[in-house]
Amino acid sequence: MTVPPSNSSTTPESGPAGAPRRSGLIVFAWLWVGLPLAYGVYELVLKAKQLFTG
Repeated sequence: MTVPPSNSSTTPESGPAGAPRRSGLIVFAWLWVGLPLAYGVYELVLKAKQLFTG
């Protein structure tokens, strides 16, 4: 059984096999979803506290 050669042409700037790194886009996408979600959970906790404490 032979092992195929690995394609180890990764660089910090380009990522695996020449694909551009998109860390900025990933951070933006997480913030785009995470911030409204966090605000919604915060509002939910405030409303639940009002509901159960009067």
